[in-house]
Formats: sequence, C-alpha cells, structure tokens
Amino acid sequence: MKRYLVFGLLSLFLVISACAKKQTVAPEEMESAEQETAVTADVDSPEFAQEPSIREGSIDSKSALSTIYFSLDSSNVGAEALDTLKANSNFLKNNPKVNIVIEGHCDERGTTEYNLALGQRRAVKVKEYYVQLGIAPNRIATVSYGEEMPADKRSNEAGWAKNRRAETKVIVNK
Repeated sequence: MKRYLVFGLLSLFLVISACAKKQTVAPEEMESAEQETAVTADVDSPEFAQEPSIREGSIDSKSALSTIYFSLDSSNVGAEALDTLKANSNFLKNNPKVNIVIEGHCDERGTTEYNLALGQRRAVKVKEYYVQLGIAPNRIATVSYGEEMPADKRSNEAGWAKNRRAETKVIVNK
C-alpha cells in the first residue's frame, strides 16, 4: 500500500513540475536592460516599409560606410556607434541620390532562425536611426545574413565581436 502511495505522489509531483511555467528571459527583455538612446522614427508608417530594390542594382562592397557593432544577443545601438551613424548620415545627406542597404550580421552562436531574426532586428534598428537623422526611409533597404557571412572566421570572442555588426553599403543602380 505504501508503494502505491509513494508512486502516486511521485507521479503527481512529476505532472505538476512538468506543467509548471518556466521562467525564461526573452532576448527583448535582456535588451531593454541595456542603456539605449531613444529612437523616434515611425516604424509603422507606410513610407518606412518602402525600400529601394536591391535586385535591380548591385551592392558596392568597396564603398561600404562605417560598420556598427553590437553586443551579444542585442540589437541596441550603443552610444559609441552614434558618432558612426552621424558620419554615415552626413555622407548620405551630401549624396541624396545614393541608396543603401543595411546588412545585419551575427556571430555563429545561436540557431540559424534566431540569427536571421537578430540580424534583421539589427538592420532595422540602424535604419531607424538613419531615418531619425533625416535620411528618407525609401532610400534604405535592409537584409539579414545571420551568421552566413562572417567578417572573422575565428570561433572566439574577438572573432564573434567582429561578426556582430550591421554594414551600410551603397546600392549601385545599373
């Protein structure tokens, strides 16, 4: 009889613990803990969603503007990157016919799906800053390459830090 009681209690404990909600921290919550400069770009506006076609032109990798780097699992633009964004936006203001593509990249850690989504969030975040700095959103395309195009192939912190980036490249129309 005691065996059945112990077995029943053990089974009940397993069922209850299996149904318990796990406390996990979403990457978005982790990001909100980091210091971030406010962005006032209206990302829900129809003009923000309009992007130049990157199919009709080619991307000039030699004329890439300065790269923005990110912390691990973050799409927040750090304070040190703001000067880089301002310099890039000054170039774009002085060249109003230039369209750009922002390529979001990640390090090799994380699943392919997660890295593609994180790379896209990084690219969109940089686009938000450019729009806030006065660049028309219809001049800016975004794309995510996730972990597929590493700048540094080393599997260590130095290599990973170089791969967590958003590159701004000029679209050359044919």
